[in-house]
Amino acid sequence: MTTHGQDTSPAAGTGLGFMEKTKYRYLTKSDQQRGHPQPPLELPADPVLPVFELPRPETITVPPRDIRDAIEQRQSIRSYEHEPITLEELSYLLWCTQGVRYVHGTQATFRTVPSAGARHAFETYLLVNDVTGLEPGLYRYLALSHTLRQIDTDPTLAHRITSACFDQQFILRCGAVFLWTAVPYRMTWRYGERGYRDLHLDGGHVCQNLYLAAGSVGCGVCAIAAFDDDVMNELLGINGTDQFLVYLAAAGKVRARVAFTG
Repeated sequence: MTTHGQDTSPAAGTGLGFMEKTKYRYLTKSDQQRGHPQPPLELPADPVLPVFELPRPETITVPPRDIRDAIEQRQSIRSYEHEPITLEELSYLLWCTQGVRYVHGTQATFRTVPSAGARHAFETYLLVNDVTGLEPGLYRYLALSHTLRQIDTDPTLAHRITSACFDQQFILRCGAVFLWTAVPYRMTWRYGERGYRDLHLDGGHVCQNLYLAAGSVGCGVCAIAAFDDDVMNELLGINGTDQFLVYLAAAGKVRARVAFTG
């Protein structure tokens, strides 16, 4: 198949093939349309793993910031101060990126970020390097209860994640790394194969919220899209099919004001 003289068949390339075959003309009935039950709003958490309560978002006060200033000052920052992120600041950033404003029965969650059809297919993991009150290691954010589950405190984990991200050393120097995984069936249940497009759109919404919110608590952010998918999925303990990593972002404390450089 050609479009405006360009070959868009799957054989022309994986990316173009994906865009072609997820056009609405190729979609069949979704599982929702077939009457299949929807997947749960959140993956179950291992009840044996330690749980940490986070400060409630409504109790956290952050300095006011003009939205235009936040947008104009937005930039990727890879250099961080030797200062921990507080638990209150981490709680605020988690709420800004995946916080649940209210739950509509068992059907949907309405959060602080947009998602196609309010499907919210993301789960948030955290690599904690330097957060007050938390042991370094891997955690999972449970958005419905606004809590953290400790998953792995292996001291080599940060180095292994850095290696899997092609040795981007600022990962080791930040306070925490946000890792967003997708549970695709939560999206494709409603939208079929088209839902895979929506997963990546949702990643942009989430990460931009982190960028804009971080400045209010003295943090800088750098998004990370370069990583070895298979290695990262293995490190997170997920199979890469029913759940896979989509996006990461490092966050750390910065000087009170960073000059805008474009």
